[in-house]
Amino acid sequence: MAPEQTRAQPPGEITDLSSGRTPEKVPARVMDDVDAYPWSTVSHAYGPAEDLPGLLRVLAEGEPDAAGEAVSELYGSVLHQGTVYAASAAVAPFLARVAAAGRSRADLLTLLGGMAESEDEYGVGQGTVRAAVAAQLPLILPSLSGGSPEVRQAAVWAAAHTREARAVLPGLRERWEREPEAPVRAELLGAVSRLDPAEGAALAREALAPKEAPPGPPHVLLAAVFACLDAGVPWDLAQHSALLSTLPADPLGADRLGLDRREPLHAVVEALLLRDTEEDRAAVAALLDTALRDGRAEVRAEALWAAGRACRLSRGTRERLLPSLLPLLSDTDSARGVVSLLGGIGAAAATAVPALLALATVDADAADDGTDGEVITGESVGGDADLADRALGVVAVLAPEKAAPLLARDLGRRPWALGSAAGMRAPEGTRFPFDRQLLAAIRVRLTEPDLPSGETWELTRLLRDWGALAAPALPELCALLPRHPQAADAIAAIHGAEVAAGPFVVDALRAAADGGPLVVARALHRWTGETPELLRRLEKELAGGPEAVTPAAGAAGELGAVAAPLVPALRAAPSGADAAGTTSVLDADTAIAEALWRITRDASPAVPVLDSVFARAAGQYWFRWNAIRAARATALLGPAGRPLVPRLEALLADPEQAPVAVLALIAVAEPSSLDRRALADIVLTSAEQGASAPEACDALEALGATALAPDHIRRLGALAERDLRVVRWGLEDQVVRADDALRARARAVLGALTGDLSRAAPPDGRGRPRPTPAPPG
Repeated sequence: MAPEQTRAQPPGEITDLSSGRTPEKVPARVMDDVDAYPWSTVSHAYGPAEDLPGLLRVLAEGEPDAAGEAVSELYGSVLHQGTVYAASAAVAPFLARVAAAGRSRADLLTLLGGMAESEDEYGVGQGTVRAAVAAQLPLILPSLSGGSPEVRQAAVWAAAHTREARAVLPGLRERWEREPEAPVRAELLGAVSRLDPAEGAALAREALAPKEAPPGPPHVLLAAVFACLDAGVPWDLAQHSALLSTLPADPLGADRLGLDRREPLHAVVEALLLRDTEEDRAAVAALLDTALRDGRAEVRAEALWAAGRACRLSRGTRERLLPSLLPLLSDTDSARGVVSLLGGIGAAAATAVPALLALATVDADAADDGTDGEVITGESVGGDADLADRALGVVAVLAPEKAAPLLARDLGRRPWALGSAAGMRAPEGTRFPFDRQLLAAIRVRLTEPDLPSGETWELTRLLRDWGALAAPALPELCALLPRHPQAADAIAAIHGAEVAAGPFVVDALRAAADGGPLVVARALHRWTGETPELLRRLEKELAGGPEAVTPAAGAAGELGAVAAPLVPALRAAPSGADAAGTTSVLDADTAIAEALWRITRDASPAVPVLDSVFARAAGQYWFRWNAIRAARATALLGPAGRPLVPRLEALLADPEQAPVAVLALIAVAEPSSLDRRALADIVLTSAEQGASAPEACDALEALGATALAPDHIRRLGALAERDLRVVRWGLEDQVVRADDALRARARAVLGALTGDLSRAAPPDGRGRPRPTPAPPG
């Protein structure tokens, strides 16, 4: 409790001020003790709370506009982005007095409720602020029945968040029986559910089965649906119908819901899927199927948004929903959302390729006249070249051989599809297949004088991925070098046994290498085998800042023993164990250590550098990935990296760092010192949390079958076959693909460790289209 909390309690007689009247000024006694309180001893978001007495006086005595500004300032200081402080506890009695006296009642009760709700407490004991608000219940509870609906609603909110069920529930029950206003009834239902889920569920069932035929007010229906979910009530037809009747969602009607519930369909879908039962998955499919078939565009848009979340959360949902999604590709209002969703659900969307191709087939001649273009096929959505481009971008990932001719035909007007072909949205490690027509189109496009740098990067990325097959584009790439030196990356990749070392290529690279970036010097080395220019360039880069050192050290390491002349520069480059750590500095030091090992095969200079990286990254959240990269470098040292074993063991407590630490320990530590079964448990726990899951699978395979107990096999099987995705967060269009890749990897590891290769294949029925689901009940 904050200092002076008891003394600062308002006198009891103030409670009789909680009528509906709004006095111009509150009685003077409301401000009793404000100046006596030691405000300088408590802090809020901006430091010592010495400004709070002035704000309180403005609340109590100022004009409405000034009082409103004071409320805003209080939100910024005592409930700053959801965080509360010692000053929050100290100011609670005074806020309650002012509210009870009739000034800014709804605003201040809402503020008090937010302070009580907060779990993010800074510089104050856990629960202190909530207790300070709860102590004001004698001033808060009378507002349950006094004042405007907004005041009553705010009072319900504030009272419930004190968590004082015994003191609060009787007043909520009484108000429920008499309250006529729907928003307040919804707040009451949510409040009762928060304090007593079973009682809240009982009230919810009453609200979901009204005596009158029309559905109840949307506010109340939504509150009832969430009360049932919070109480674990099985989903049924009443909840299904109630939720659908509230669509499209009214953002104002959801104002009192938590931030995660202001999109009710989205929130219900997520809550049901997280229950992880077949019944709830079927309920989600039925909800979304009905909403996707709704005649209102706004409802379909909400359903598409919720469907995207469902597909990123549940492995089986995408197959259930495809029959509902594909018809919407011909709907003008919905097609864009469907294309976006299909682009993020992986290979399961392959059945949509014909429809996507229909959308993507834009008449280039129509686009030339300055219009958006027209779709050739009569069954497609016309007049939207951007939509056609995005549809082609999805095809470029799902069926690239079918996308290539369309992309080649209108390359300059297909930025989204080009990005997909260049790997921006494709699964990691995949490459767009070579196509002669597309190569010809790229060569023409590279001659454009004002080619945007982003497009240049994508075009040259495609050529780089094609390697020697892209050799006909060497003249255009060489001509591009003076303006875009990064084209050297593609030139380097094209070099091969079947590509003659044309003098014009070497001449262009030599000219660009003079003062050019490292990538040009590396390409020149690739084409000529000459090292002097590359070594000079690397030595210069190693003397620069960490952003230059990291790629230079990596390039030096790739040269191996040939880069021996750079060893003095590499030894001089590390920042030093006492240097301040930043992400770029720590990564540069790791790259230096790795390069020293690759060049000299002597671990003695690398180990202390890596040790300093681990030391500076230890316990620092923002440096956790630096430590992971250092662990990967340590693994390269093998037994020579054994002095770093304690550093690696320290990483085992962090789920993100543990898998790579285990892989490094397997490579570095004395084999007999490893408790392989315990390490298997650690990496499985990481994988189950979605933390570095692919490396967790690698670590399990490296640990071997003898490290796995039967329970480990069961858990690995669950990772491979459960419905809830392991990977749930990341870039929207990559989550599903990353989880699909993990699933395949987990199946392969499971098969390898058990000797049962059938485990590596999907069980029967996986991936097959499912029938349109029926509503529950």
